Amino acid sequence: MLNKQEIIAKAKEAIMEFDDKAAKNIANEALAAGIHPAELIEEGFKVAMTSLGEQFEAGTLYLPHIIAAVDAMQAAIDILLPEMEKMGAETKSRGTVVIGTIEGDIHSIGKDIVATALRIAGYNVVDLGSDVPIESYVEKAREVKADVVASSALMTITMINQMRIEEQLNEAGFRHNVKTMVGGAPVTQEWADRIGADIYAENSGDAVNKINALFE
Repeated sequence: MLNKQEIIAKAKEAIMEFDDKAAKNIANEALAAGIHPAELIEEGFKVAMTSLGEQFEAGTLYLPHIIAAVDAMQAAIDILLPEMEKMGAETKSRGTVVIGTIEGDIHSIGKDIVATALRIAGYNVVDLGSDVPIESYVEKAREVKADVVASSALMTITMINQMRIEEQLNEAGFRHNVKTMVGGAPVTQEWADRIGADIYAENSGDAVNKINALFE
């Protein structure tokens, strides 16, 4: 049987080679080896996706390559996420987080990982999905008495909608009742500061740590 580092290396390789079957196989192998799914995702799949994203930005890869890599990663995550959710199924809720991928953006993998990590950490997560209208965040946050409203943007052209969430929460007179969190590939701490978000999350672990800090 492969050791942990070898499995993580194979996870990276599967994504870099756009191999759905290999990604699924390594996901199953990781579970059999007792490797935490979040570790495989963060240290394996996401590292590979970051590398491919840099190549795309540099013009050495094209959109079909990225789509193929995302499909391979999704094939593995479809296996890993149910196991991650089971790990958090018996945990008492520490707070409620409303989360979604911002309006105009259909990407969901990063958001799905963060949502699952928060569930494992003991939070009640209301996942609105992807391409979520701004008003839906506000309406759902009010309905479920959310503690945190989180949004993911995977494209620079959709980031502006994270600012609109802040504006609409203020207009609804509800902003003081919640904390807001933003994340996604083009999102930075500087952007979070600029729009007035409370938390910038670089990845799922960062999201959990920073939300935990709110409740300590």
